[in-house]
Amino acid sequence: MASSPLIIFDCDGVLVDSEPLAALAYERVYEKHGMSGVSADIIAQCIGMKQADIIVRIKELTGHQFPAEAGDDIWAETKALFTEQLAQTRDLAAFLSSLGEKRCVASSSSLERIHHSLDVTGLATFFGDAIFSSSMVKRGKPAPDIFLFAAEKMGAEPANCVVIEDSPFGVEGAVAAGMTAIGYTGGSHSYSSHGEVLSARGATAICKDWIEVGSKLRELGFTA
Repeated sequence: MASSPLIIFDCDGVLVDSEPLAALAYERVYEKHGMSGVSADIIAQCIGMKQADIIVRIKELTGHQFPAEAGDDIWAETKALFTEQLAQTRDLAAFLSSLGEKRCVASSSSLERIHHSLDVTGLATFFGDAIFSSSMVKRGKPAPDIFLFAAEKMGAEPANCVVIEDSPFGVEGAVAAGMTAIGYTGGSHSYSSHGEVLSARGATAICKDWIEVGSKLRELGFTA
């Protein structure tokens, strides 16, 4: 008997409108350590990666080697900004309130960051303990590990899972896991060709808001 559908949500840029704040945190912390030029455009190329991979990518793009012993500074700055300014994406709470299907979060962020993001935006109640971080698996996105891990823990077959993602790396990972990917472009970090980029990585549909997501989920048979 086939498992029931599972809806997997990325966190940053999907559930919470966090990407501009996260980019600002990186920019501030790198500047604090004497490394300028880590701009929002640089960070935009790292969206969807876990922190360790972002630091490697920034070095590739700028030549800046972030000191390993200062890794906690990034989260400290990010947490302060999130506490003050983080918000859920527009109309999300109404969408989640009407969603009867199984759902979970699968994010590249640390568990602490995911929980803090959901707590300060009032979204924690919608997911309970169904929260999975790339820290739980060997490889981060675009590898499929986090999505396969989440599906296994939630008792779902990959073919019965749909992933809502805003990053090219996340879409790649979902497709590699054998899941349906919906590209979400409703975050404030979105750009004119965002949907095209996500489609090119394998997204089945592109949705700019949660009304469109709901319609697409029904059309694809993941919700009633």
